[in-house]
Amino acid sequence: TGMMTETSNLTRALKGDSKTQGAWGELSLETALKKSGLRAGEEYAAQESHTDEVGNRLRPDFLVNLPGGQCIVIDSKVSLKAYEAHINAEDEEERALHLRAHIQSIRTHIKGLGEKNYQLAVGSHLDYVIMYVPIEGALATALQEDSQLIEYSIDKNVQIATPNILMPVLRTIASVWQVERRNRNAEDIAKRAGGLYDKFVGFTSDMDALGGRLDQARHRYDAALNKLSSGRGNIVRQIEQLKDMGA
Repeated sequence: TGMMTETSNLTRALKGDSKTQGAWGELSLETALKKSGLRAGEEYAAQESHTDEVGNRLRPDFLVNLPGGQCIVIDSKVSLKAYEAHINAEDEEERALHLRAHIQSIRTHIKGLGEKNYQLAVGSHLDYVIMYVPIEGALATALQEDSQLIEYSIDKNVQIATPNILMPVLRTIASVWQVERRNRNAEDIAKRAGGLYDKFVGFTSDMDALGGRLDQARHRYDAALNKLSSGRGNIVRQIEQLKDMGA
């Protein structure tokens, strides 16, 4: 099938290089995170270092943040050697041998990821982590042979996700964040409007007080001017009278 052909090409390209496989798996996962609409450094972060309860340093591949301070750990596990050997084996016996190795590899990854207890180290209230398998066929093939694989992963507090499974989950989280941001903006607008109203009330009060002071100043100015030059017996008139008297 087309999926098997694509998978075969990928596994041939990555055959025998575990570091390249791991980097490719993380790249595939980060691409899914970006396409979902989540923002790097905001809604998700890569390889943050955390310390578990006994002091071990843990670095999960990605943390996806949820509103309310929660987070989901997503770790990419890529082990293509056995799967590549299985789909390219020339006889059924060899295919079956590599298929068993492939299933055992997935179970080993599940066990190891479950024992790390990433969710406890990062302070998440969720009791599971997500193990990302970037090739749909790799998981589908394993599930066809091992019907207990999902039950085993759940027992280890691990949820397995391929791109087709993970993307709707990530897009749902991105939608929740959009609503959260709109709600936060509405709260900020309300706070700013309340603060602006308080400032306006204070401003009008100050203007009223200033108007009162100006009125008082005007009254005092008029009284002073009355004494100086306009009222009966004002200073200017008396000085003029002194002048007329020859002073």
